[in-house]
Amino acid sequence: MLPTDPDLPDLVDSHCHLDFPDLAGETEAILARARAAGVSRVVTICTRLRNEPAVRAIAEAHSGVFYAAGTHPMSAHEEPLATVEGLVALARHPKFVGIGETGLDYHYTAETRAIQQTSLRIHIEAAQETGLPLIIHARDADADMEAILAEGMARKAYACVMHCFSSGPRLAEAALEMGFTLSISGIAAFPKSGALREIFARAPLDRLILETDSPYLAPPPFRGKRNEPAYVAHTARALAPVFGLGLCEFAAITTANFDRLFSRAARGAKVA
Repeated sequence: MLPTDPDLPDLVDSHCHLDFPDLAGETEAILARARAAGVSRVVTICTRLRNEPAVRAIAEAHSGVFYAAGTHPMSAHEEPLATVEGLVALARHPKFVGIGETGLDYHYTAETRAIQQTSLRIHIEAAQETGLPLIIHARDADADMEAILAEGMARKAYACVMHCFSSGPRLAEAALEMGFTLSISGIAAFPKSGALREIFARAPLDRLILETDSPYLAPPPFRGKRNEPAYVAHTARALAPVFGLGLCEFAAITTANFDRLFSRAARGAKVA
């Protein structure tokens, strides 16, 4: 059954990690299940630039799979510092659709905040140079995140998605004011995530997209188990009523939003 079947939603998983050990080696089966759930495109994210060739190979080998690359903030102190020139060079690949993920994470790695901030600024400049969207990871660093993103915006406008958004309302409002997009993960489907759902409910519908962040953060009924791109359908089904929408209508809106933000992926083939 193809994603274009009228009984299926038209979904996109805008952020997953097909190269991570929990998913590696099962790409064909994972994509088949995604296709059966109505997922037409997938973006797999490289979090350490030394792994970019392997992530690129996954995208090259599969229709409907695109990729992005950057240095994850929790790895910034362990990896060679990215360069604007290096990221710009990677962005020449036709299946490369975004810069990152990058950002700030002070939950476990607050002691490396200085190198995280340096790395983030490099990725912002690369997004500005390429015109591709910046993919942001933010955890327990709302004030610094808002300040650095705004600092970059003051120099030159750029597109950005707040991946797996689970921060507070102030950062959400600041990101939306800068024209950014918020990405909804399985966290928003957890029963105790009412405050997060309220943040999304107050956001403009045209600034929301969906993701899994698989293999992490599986939505109910798979919470605590391995996540995968097909499960974006469960997140969509749980969130659609927040907006007074049916599943297919909510899927169509978030997919259209994805297409505007990740324009290279919008022009590409679907999962087949």
